[in-house]
Amino acid sequence: MADSLLLLKRVPSRHTWLRARKARPQLILSRRPRRRLRNLRWRSRRRLRRRLLQAQAAGADWLQGSCLVSGAAALRRLKTSARRRASSPEPAEDPVPSGPAILPIPPVRPAGSGRAVLLLPLGQGFTFSGICRVTCLYGQVQVFGFTISQGQPAQNVFSTYTHSRLTINAVHYSVHEKSKKEMKREARVLLRPYLNQDDRYCLMSSFSPLCSIVLLERLKTSTVNFIISHPGLSYIFVQEVRTFQINSEYFALRSVGIRREKKKTGLRLTESAFAAVEELVSISSEEADSCPVILVCGCQDIGKSTFNRYLINQLLNSISCVDYLECDLGQTEFTPPGCISLLNITEPVLGPPFTHQRTPQKMVYYGKTSCKNNFENYIEVIKYVFSSYKRESPLIINTMGWVADQGLLLLIDLIRLLSPSHVVQFSSDRSKYMPDLTPDFVDDMDGLYTRRRSRVRNRGFHLPEFAESLEFADEEKESPVMSTGYKLMFVKSEFVTGKTSRNRESHNRILRELAVLGYLSQLQPPVPKPLRALHGLTPYQVPFNAVALRIIHADVAPTHILYAVNASWVGLCKILDDVRGYASGPILLAQSPICDCVGFGICRGIDMEKRLYHILTPVPPEELRHVNCLLVGAVSIPQCVLKSQGGLEGTIPYVTTDYNFKLPGASEKIGARESGATYKERGHPKPKFYRKTY
Repeated sequence: MADSLLLLKRVPSRHTWLRARKARPQLILSRRPRRRLRNLRWRSRRRLRRRLLQAQAAGADWLQGSCLVSGAAALRRLKTSARRRASSPEPAEDPVPSGPAILPIPPVRPAGSGRAVLLLPLGQGFTFSGICRVTCLYGQVQVFGFTISQGQPAQNVFSTYTHSRLTINAVHYSVHEKSKKEMKREARVLLRPYLNQDDRYCLMSSFSPLCSIVLLERLKTSTVNFIISHPGLSYIFVQEVRTFQINSEYFALRSVGIRREKKKTGLRLTESAFAAVEELVSISSEEADSCPVILVCGCQDIGKSTFNRYLINQLLNSISCVDYLECDLGQTEFTPPGCISLLNITEPVLGPPFTHQRTPQKMVYYGKTSCKNNFENYIEVIKYVFSSYKRESPLIINTMGWVADQGLLLLIDLIRLLSPSHVVQFSSDRSKYMPDLTPDFVDDMDGLYTRRRSRVRNRGFHLPEFAESLEFADEEKESPVMSTGYKLMFVKSEFVTGKTSRNRESHNRILRELAVLGYLSQLQPPVPKPLRALHGLTPYQVPFNAVALRIIHADVAPTHILYAVNASWVGLCKILDDVRGYASGPILLAQSPICDCVGFGICRGIDMEKRLYHILTPVPPEELRHVNCLLVGAVSIPQCVLKSQGGLEGTIPYVTTDYNFKLPGASEKIGARESGATYKERGHPKPKFYRKTY
């Protein structure tokens, strides 16, 4: 028994001794503390080492014999030593330590609570994860292609774990004839409101000509607070990672809400992508009469959206605005999913889509995340939205990643309809084969609804004048659409993604739900006011006879319409038909209209006695006056919104575990819902679904 107990006793392994030995040069412990460290278990050793490094970062004296100095004692001794140095007539010593440098390059210095100052030599970058507010105090930096110069307003930067990490790069800027001493004096004056004398001296010791100084501040927005308030979503912005490199930089960045990342995790564009961006920016800046129309295409998860954001930021460095046409239903950039929209972008895009939901210039709610079952309606909607483009600024067109079979033919139709001046085609070694979309190839290919050039009858029309009168041709009738010339630009992509064929659908579903949450965050009051639960907000009351109803994605019996509308994501639209004059409702539409959508909301309840819809939406009242149609599609409310409602007692509304999958239509995959049979086969309990009652 005694032998077995001895065997169970934990003995420090070789790996443990190596870690302790690596820690010795940094901690500079005396002999007795090292002997005590040898007798501690690994958990106690980690805790002790963390305390020692914290005290070291605070400037403690380590040669204290057998005493282990705490963080508070280290701070007290630091203040005492500072008073002694102030009272002594001897000149102050160099605050920069003569031993091995603790702070890596580029250096970071704390600048008070929730702030840090970063010095970037020319050509170096700082890759990070988290969210912060970036202000350029001196020089010039670039974030995601957007240039931030000295004196410009601060920018909110979102480097999340769902996308590539962002990097703050120091770039070259013009400097008048000044000596290095004059530049250091100017930078020291700019740092005076943020750093004390010792920190300024330490930071300026790394100063070099053409370097840049950046102020990083903690960022709090209602969008971020609303998203992380749901269980399981806090990891998107900041992840706690165990690390032994605990120093003053670690605490300074932690107070801001970010952490340093490896350079390989940052955003990387290929040389062909940089060359394409440079050429497109040059054309957009030089040509004053005609604005380029840029269509970006390629297969899924190849970097099209990332390229579009970078191109938008680069264009905003030289021009005031950029137009953006969204044709990808599943992964929209500025709106909730299922929309085709036209936007005028005037501010940089420094984050993923769920951090910059914006109001479009024109938008149509298609209602589904794919157009595979209704190509003709998809084309008609794009024509309707594109008709609002005024050609006053460059236009970037984002397309779907479906480029095989019918998807390729649909892309050829879009090229003929939109008449781009430049087509940027992405390719990759790991992607499926896609033919080169040269003008000759497009002219010689039949699309789904258009015909090749040899069969075109009328060739003298231009698209802006002819788009409204375009009629689709059947197999016996030739289409009068003509193809215009464009310049094809190839981009070789090395975009690394964590998506696979198995997890792609679930990953895309999470991004779509985050976009919906980002839109719903507009209901929250601005910071610093606390968040309010959605069920605690006052909804709008809409009479039955004031709006018409239509279920876009499925055929629903008229007696079940209200079941489908209740607790659903609805598009707030305005149609040309006058729905007033009906004594009662609901008013049902026989066909899905192509109409303007002003925003979205949640139908959180239906009052059958008073015949009212209760709609919760961030759309302002002046826009709601024009709404006379509610469209319900396959885009649903994220389950986390329904399942994590705070302040409720008893059964959660609209959620049930008693769901009959044997009913007709109950087992179909609508949106991102899965059938219960799948859960039964895997041994999981039934999922919670919405019980729509009124």
